[in-house]
Amino acid sequence: MAAAAAETPEVLRECGCKGIRTCLICERQRGGDPPWELPPAKTYRFIYCSDTGWAVGAEESDFEGWAFPFPGVMLIEDFVTQEEEAELVRLMDRDPWKLSQSGRRKQDYGPKVNFRKQKLKTEGFCGLPSFSREVVRRMSLYPGLEGFRPVEQCNLDYCPERGSAIDPHLDDAWLWGERLVSLNLLSPTVLSMCREAPGSLLLCSAPSAAPEALVDSVIAPSRSVLCQEVEVAIPLPARSLLVLTGAARHQWKHAIHRRHIEARRVCVTFRELSAEFGPGGGQQELGQELLRIAFSFQGRPV
Repeated sequence: MAAAAAETPEVLRECGCKGIRTCLICERQRGGDPPWELPPAKTYRFIYCSDTGWAVGAEESDFEGWAFPFPGVMLIEDFVTQEEEAELVRLMDRDPWKLSQSGRRKQDYGPKVNFRKQKLKTEGFCGLPSFSREVVRRMSLYPGLEGFRPVEQCNLDYCPERGSAIDPHLDDAWLWGERLVSLNLLSPTVLSMCREAPGSLLLCSAPSAAPEALVDSVIAPSRSVLCQEVEVAIPLPARSLLVLTGAARHQWKHAIHRRHIEARRVCVTFRELSAEFGPGGGQQELGQELLRIAFSFQGRPV
């Protein structure tokens, strides 16, 4: 009996969580009140408005009716049809999903990267999947996505039964370029943005006009709020394409909270190369090789 007990792991690893990250599966196995769940810091919620490009104070909050500009976000609704959405997910589900952190599952199409050491390997990378060819072609037709040539695709699978989420983070900027592009499939969700910078955000009365009319209609700032106490919610409809650039890409961390996963959600994120791997960059040749492989569209998850 003692030998049998020694062969049985203390916790059956049915998830891919490591360190402080958890999901519903490992939380149930550990039992009790998770000591890592600290009371949330005081946060003021703002909602991103795609019509104006401003973050507006949530209703019935201390900052209802107040807003600040939130540049670097482009949201394209109905980027794919319902039929295309169903077919994309069907093709993804033909390949195995790997367990990942915080209740997610993933499929990666891209080079093996060690971001800490800034090294990568192309072994095993044979391109983006064939079913993404039309998605990539269609992206380039939109203003702001001209010349977008991704070399990495990451599919993330979220579901409420696993308590799926992703912690606030910034994507790497050594390998990945200016535009971070994500396709939201199967269900709507909310991308939550936060910033750890010191200082305050200046607020104005919330604009109600179209973007071209804002210059004359916005009054001078008359309130402020600490950056670290603000969270901006970007609603993501199913089948929408989100593009993050500039401050939204490099200064504001993005996350998906567990409470915002109410049904299965698949997120397909595409990443382009940074200037270091582009024309004239220090690793231009490697960048050209990555592009050649990616655009063969013969990929399988690595």
